[in-house]
Amino acid sequence: MRRASWFNVGSVALGLAFLYLPIVILVIYSFNASRLVSVWGGWSMHWYAELAHDRAMLESAWVTLRIALVSATAATVIGTLAAVALVRLGRFRGRILFSAMIYAPLVMPEVITGLSLLLLFVATGIDRGFWTIAIAHTTLTACFVTVVVQSRLLSFDVSLEEAAMNLGCPPWKTFLTVTLPLIAPALAAGWMLAFTLSLDDLVIASFTTGPGATTLPIRIYSQIRLGVKPEINAICTILVAVVALGVVAASLLTKFHDVGRGGPAQLPARV
Repeated sequence: MRRASWFNVGSVALGLAFLYLPIVILVIYSFNASRLVSVWGGWSMHWYAELAHDRAMLESAWVTLRIALVSATAATVIGTLAAVALVRLGRFRGRILFSAMIYAPLVMPEVITGLSLLLLFVATGIDRGFWTIAIAHTTLTACFVTVVVQSRLLSFDVSLEEAAMNLGCPPWKTFLTVTLPLIAPALAAGWMLAFTLSLDDLVIASFTTGPGATTLPIRIYSQIRLGVKPEINAICTILVAVVALGVVAASLLTKFHDVGRGGPAQLPARV
């Protein structure tokens, strides 16, 4: 086994520090007792208590969580169906166009996506608000779910499905009882990725938002323009904790799923 050199260890350490040190500083300063975010005044939970009374910030956080839940769920369903079509249907007419439409949001600038959706909603006369942001986020995140689920389906053992259908299991029941449980970790990872992207989005939401649907990133951005408030550190720390818990839950789901598959694959006893 080759020993890691000091250069490699130092490079990894600098990379991790560059990525995570700002988040650590933000979390520490969320417990700062001083009103000035750049001056340390001791440990305190004061700004978390102030956040609990900030009605506008809490309403924006609730709207953001609802949009993320709706869009992540819808994106998981759409992305899974798209991945199944790309992997299982082979070379069908329009496959190249379909693939291009699925993967376009991955490479297209968010400004163009947001402006296009805004023009679409204006042309169709849809009032902008909660549902327009949810539709926009579903459009943005479905492609990420497709990539994750497609990579799992490409390594999937098709003989398990064939065995179930040979025993008389209909295709739809085979998909629900054999395929879905085996690709569950990919679904969880895709959902978590879509949920995080929806929480984080500012550009597309700013194009498709309307009265009564101010998301948390928009609220934070509008307040930062007037100066950073310590409450912003507190709400950002809570968001980091929520995402971290989601990542841990997805990792545990994958671990337990792999442990459960330690024995021979189980097919339906009666089909």
